[in-house]
Amino acid sequence: MFDKLKELILQYVEVDPDSITRDSRFIEDLGFNSYDIMCMLGDAETEFDVEIDEEEIMKCKTVGDLLDYFGGQENG
Repeated sequence: MFDKLKELILQYVEVDPDSITRDSRFIEDLGFNSYDIMCMLGDAETEFDVEIDEEEIMKCKTVGDLLDYFGGQENG
């Protein structure tokens, strides 16, 4: 799942793929703006076949947070 999310991230921002870790923050480290985040999340819903709760997803600040959120969605 991490590799798929990394591919999605790289569609929106130009960063070194090796610099993307679970601790990477979307805005501060990867350079996302709020529009890019919302677009990427829409693509992620399709890619991972999950429904994103907008209120909950706003708590996800890092790549790891998002992976944990999607993992919880898959199991729940």
